[in-house]
Amino acid sequence: MKFVKLLIGVLLLPACAALTLAAWRVARQLSFGQVLTDSTVWGFVAGYALWLAVFAFLPKPMRTYVLGHELTHAFWALLMGARVGGLKVKKTGGQVRTSKTNWFIALAPYFFPFYALLFIALFFIAHAIWNLERYMWVLFFLVGLGWSFHVTFTLMMVLTTKQPDIESQGALFSAVVIYCMNLLVMALMVAALSRSVTFAMLARSLGGSLGATYGWTLDKLAALWHHAAAFGRHTRQH
Repeated sequence: MKFVKLLIGVLLLPACAALTLAAWRVARQLSFGQVLTDSTVWGFVAGYALWLAVFAFLPKPMRTYVLGHELTHAFWALLMGARVGGLKVKKTGGQVRTSKTNWFIALAPYFFPFYALLFIALFFIAHAIWNLERYMWVLFFLVGLGWSFHVTFTLMMVLTTKQPDIESQGALFSAVVIYCMNLLVMALMVAALSRSVTFAMLARSLGGSLGATYGWTLDKLAALWHHAAAFGRHTRQH
């Protein structure tokens, strides 16, 4: 099974490039003038920067991270019809029992920004009760805070600690999935919250990027095959 996932990881490498290109195009769609004057953008930047400062200079809230990590496992397990129980959370690690698992449930905490999406859900529930249109910058501040929390802790844990979730799925497969899914979730959040980027625009950009990167990869593989075949014929003749 790990060999199959290794092969899938290799096959998904062009998708990493495609999602990078699509994310870059989405970023370019954001008007520079709008960015400079939009309070929501500054709210996001302020929240992101605030958490970077907290992460760098204050004690790290490991229990909060572990809780979000295990709740993400539980959330996606429930969505996929599994039974969940036995949640344990400590500073040194946590555990949640699920009646089934797969690569999505195992790797979800590394690409699903639990607290950022929780803030979004709570804000719009409150918005449905009280009109919070004038406080959209608060939402973006919280999203920036939650997204920064996700990125910093994910990088720290992946780079400094052995992760059983990643080891169970294979290093290459996990790295490719985590990278691609983080970019995809980020792009979807931008499309959901931005006025200048739409889901249709994102889908067109991603489709074009996938076609271009896989087309380029197949062309290069075909050229390599022809060169190898020509070299083999030349070797046999001599």
